[in-house]
Amino acid sequence: MDTATAGREAEALAERLLTAAGLSIIARNFRCRHGEIDLIAREDDTFVFCEVRLRTSNAFGGAAESITGRKQARITAAARYFLIARPEAPCRFDVLLLQTLDLARIQWIRNAFGA
Repeated sequence: MDTATAGREAEALAERLLTAAGLSIIARNFRCRHGEIDLIAREDDTFVFCEVRLRTSNAFGGAAESITGRKQARITAAARYFLIARPEAPCRFDVLLLQTLDLARIQWIRNAFGA
């Protein structure tokens, strides 16, 4: 399986986990000139910006290590763009980490980093 297909499958699994936990998905692969957000969800009145990372090998660091400060800044900038029309909306940044395409083994880190 190529990396793009595996990435799409990882995002689909993450979406299933989020919806099973009661979140509503409102956007997938939101893109703007500042960056991309894999999934945008709502939990009550909070917007949840989700980064999904699949790393099947630790050769270059695990999934968590791949979310660098630069990557966080790009996600934050894209989220700010998304929130332009909703400046007072509460939000948080979650990370969903996978080492394998297995729903039961997803590590969900809520409020993984701040803006």
